[in-house]
Amino acid sequence: MTKSYESIIIGAGAAGIMAAITAAKEGKKVLLLEKLPQIAAKLKATGGGRCNLTNTLSNEDFMAKFGRNGRFMQDALRAFDSKALVEFFKSIGVETHAPDGFRVFPTSHSSQTIISALLDEMRRLDVDILTSKKVENLLHVENQIVTVETEGEIFYAKNVILATGGLGYPTLGADGDGHKIAKELGHHVTDLHPAMMPLQTKEKWVASCCADTIAKVELRIDMKKQSKIRANGDLIFTKNGIRGPVVLDAAREITPLLDKYGEVPILLNLTKGMNEEQITKHLKDEFAKNPNLNMLELVGTLLPESLSNELCILCEVDPKTTYKKVSGAARAKLIGLLAWTPLTVVGHDGFKMAMITRGGVDLKEIEPKTMQSKIINGLYFCGEIMDLDGPCGGYNLQWSFASGHLAGKLNKNT
Repeated sequence: MTKSYESIIIGAGAAGIMAAITAAKEGKKVLLLEKLPQIAAKLKATGGGRCNLTNTLSNEDFMAKFGRNGRFMQDALRAFDSKALVEFFKSIGVETHAPDGFRVFPTSHSSQTIISALLDEMRRLDVDILTSKKVENLLHVENQIVTVETEGEIFYAKNVILATGGLGYPTLGADGDGHKIAKELGHHVTDLHPAMMPLQTKEKWVASCCADTIAKVELRIDMKKQSKIRANGDLIFTKNGIRGPVVLDAAREITPLLDKYGEVPILLNLTKGMNEEQITKHLKDEFAKNPNLNMLELVGTLLPESLSNELCILCEVDPKTTYKKVSGAARAKLIGLLAWTPLTVVGHDGFKMAMITRGGVDLKEIEPKTMQSKIINGLYFCGEIMDLDGPCGGYNLQWSFASGHLAGKLNKNT
């Protein structure tokens, strides 16, 4: 016997769970399907398990961080912005705070607190949850969703919400099945790229600096048409490249360019925003205080020792010599390198290390006021499955919750 529901949500991540809760609050009979044995696997890993839910930016500033597609989320944020999200969690027993004034976490700093509260709320609202259920097909008749088919079962519904996420973290269930379903239903899926991930560099000297974390780094892409792309945050050197918040943010812009050009030159300001003039003054002042300092010690007043040593070597400056004995040309080269250190990104570890996906279901085919497909009536999208991604700092999770809320609230066909 075919079971009937008013709303079926496919995918029990942040977006799907919020869609299920919202639809149930609207009085709908709701089924949440998840192919993994448990719900919210990726949510559990978010923010290293601390669960950075959202941030304190205004809606306008929030949307700007998503780039050219950011305005698409205007209606979703108007209905359910960061303040509404905080109030929602408070209503289900989860207290939150923003210890740095920007990123919002549960006060427990544990994603399990969030997952348990969401699960309790779904149970309270009588949402049917079926795990280990992989959807194989969506049947539509005359552009209207009719049934959802899993292995051995058929579920009837006039409204289906696809919340299957992207391709990031395949160990947590991501395999692009939602994109496949969307294509089969006539939707266009843009090129997909791994994002929010470590990057590999051509330069091998980075391996000597693995112990170093550099705070407040600015990263920019050293390509004419991409020169306005900037990212800021802490940077960590690895045995074959770079990682850290600044890299995670920049990776979403770099990986598509890498596919196109094979390598991407970048510049790093490792000196907390100091320019060449300020660096020159700093080195002169430090030398004046202590003329016995060698170049390694002098550069070490700005950067960790291992990094200082590598930059000296790159400029053919003897780390053991003194400031006065370095030629003007070598000194200028070193100062220029301290202001902007060049690296060349040549690779990454693919989707297995990507926290999010760049690309997805084309936004031109989705109605932003409802998240409903413009092609198939009763088909809705929410979360990472769509062609919309943001930087680190609670952006992507807020978007998942907001789009899930809108998709769950405004089903027109029941």
